[in-house]
Amino acid sequence: MLSHLFMKRLSLFSLLLGIVLTLLPAGCQKSGSTVQGTDADSTAMALGPDFSADSAWQWCQEQCAFGPRTMNSTAHEQCKDWIVEKFRQYGCTVSEQHATLKGWDGTDLKATNIIATTSTDSSLPRIMLCAHYDSRPWADNDPLESNRHTPVMGANDGASGIAVMIEIARLIQADTTLKVAVDFVCFDAEDYGTPLWEGNDDEQSWALGARYWAQHEPYKAGNRPLFAILLDMVGGENATFYQEGLSLQYAPAIVDKVWSAAQRAGYSTYFPMEQGGFVTDDHVPVNRDAHVPCVDIIAFYPNCEQSSFGPTWHTVNDDMQHIDRQTLKAVGQTVLQVIYEM
Repeated sequence: MLSHLFMKRLSLFSLLLGIVLTLLPAGCQKSGSTVQGTDADSTAMALGPDFSADSAWQWCQEQCAFGPRTMNSTAHEQCKDWIVEKFRQYGCTVSEQHATLKGWDGTDLKATNIIATTSTDSSLPRIMLCAHYDSRPWADNDPLESNRHTPVMGANDGASGIAVMIEIARLIQADTTLKVAVDFVCFDAEDYGTPLWEGNDDEQSWALGARYWAQHEPYKAGNRPLFAILLDMVGGENATFYQEGLSLQYAPAIVDKVWSAAQRAGYSTYFPMEQGGFVTDDHVPVNRDAHVPCVDIIAFYPNCEQSSFGPTWHTVNDDMQHIDRQTLKAVGQTVLQVIYEM
């Protein structure tokens, strides 16, 4: 029996579903320059600009320099303004979606979803990239009980996804050859879910900003994204990105598109063609409520005893010391591959 554990809690594998999904046809290769990939004995057909891991690492660090970006904090507001400015700096039109959302404990959360787009031309097909920028108020999965009420820095769980999106915006800002518009949606209030010590993980307490966005999504008929890619915890050491179970259920064709692009870009070791667990994350309301097919690129550590999301997840060790440039590179280059194959 599959047991769904909510928001960044993985279920058991669905073996039968995994077998069926591996039989789905692979996407067709498109032409591109031949480069040596990062995988052993592989030749990649990479498209698009070279993703700068150093630049993405810097965007991670600049977010963390504000401190933990917990809801209603000064650091959160400062980081929000910084993100808006970065996307504007790289040529995007930016809007903010404000809401007061109710936390699991009754706290009013002053939330802002940030929506940046490379083009407002309604004739262009568009795709959506998304990530959350708030960080966890409590390190409730820390091995030391004395740390469990300490705010999490969120270098990986939060900052890494935003960093990859900002770097992509920087790289594509002046490219007039792109045949697609890219929307960058920065969700707020993702990580204010019920802490472990409460003992009752309420699914509705997570992904509050994404839920609000999906219920008030700003797209007009005929100008909605073809699909979306969620980036969550995409900078950790020794990370691998298995095919997440709910992504396979909601958007199997997009899973195939993204993971096949990773193979062509030379990052098959980071993106194994295998199913991971089921994760309730920001992609669920995007799929379920906004009806935009969305996949979750999220780290999965099948052999990590502390957490299947890696040893730093929801601990005080989720800091810049544990951000890996090669992981950022693998994810960023894969997403660029998807964009330039459109």
